[in-house]
Amino acid sequence: MKATMLFTEFIKSQLVLKSVHLNREVELEVLLPAGLLGNELLNLLILNDGQEVVGLKLQHTLTTLNAKGKTGLIAAVAVKASEERIQEYGVAGVPDYLGRGSMATAYSDFIIKELIPYLEKVIPYKINGTRAFAGFSLGGLSAFDIAWNNPHIFDVAGVMSGAFWWRKKDLKDGYTDADRILHNSIKSTQRKPNLKFWLMTGTEDEKADRNKNYIIDSIDDTIDVIKELLKKGYKRPEDICYYEMVGGQHNVATWAKALPSFLMWAFPSKLS
Repeated sequence: MKATMLFTEFIKSQLVLKSVHLNREVELEVLLPAGLLGNELLNLLILNDGQEVVGLKLQHTLTTLNAKGKTGLIAAVAVKASEERIQEYGVAGVPDYLGRGSMATAYSDFIIKELIPYLEKVIPYKINGTRAFAGFSLGGLSAFDIAWNNPHIFDVAGVMSGAFWWRKKDLKDGYTDADRILHNSIKSTQRKPNLKFWLMTGTEDEKADRNKNYIIDSIDDTIDVIKELLKKGYKRPEDICYYEMVGGQHNVATWAKALPSFLMWAFPSKLS
């Protein structure tokens, strides 16, 4: 088998897409391997909270991993959040108990109906490999929800320190775990979407422990997502990877450390 070429440089482009669904201009940062011929297997990564690409060391990580033959070729698109982030991210059609996430459906429509067709026009190479949508914290919840509801577009959902606590009832108003919005979305979906999942938490993501079981909520909520996925028929480790980072915190520095593991898992190298 012919070995895949190694690319040691990524070309960065700053683009702006005027969105009808969001009624605003969306800033994008696109990273493409330099020197593509057009006949390579090219994967796609869409990343929420693209304003954090510098702290995430995205360009450096992509370049380093590819130069070492650790990943396949990746076209990365970082979507920068706006001041309406807490409204645009969430679970489509189901705002939380404070009404946050009220524009999640519009954001999903932007990704599927505007961004994907736009990328197919502006990226001068065919995206013929794995398509992943990833994010962290609330952006991770958003990425999971959009991938879950659009398995014809995405193959992988990647979530770091996901806001899987997202709930329809406040703790002081008789909350139970049955009030978690994403878990209910997974339960209520009749089909089993053709997806794979990479989920990460940090042992120091937070201090909160709703059920007083000495396990922080971030870990509990993520493990419970995995349990719901297993009930749907997904398998570990074939379909689900869970990475618990000892000492990992709820910050960009932690997610930058986790990023290489996600990229190598989602886009494994085809070198031989």
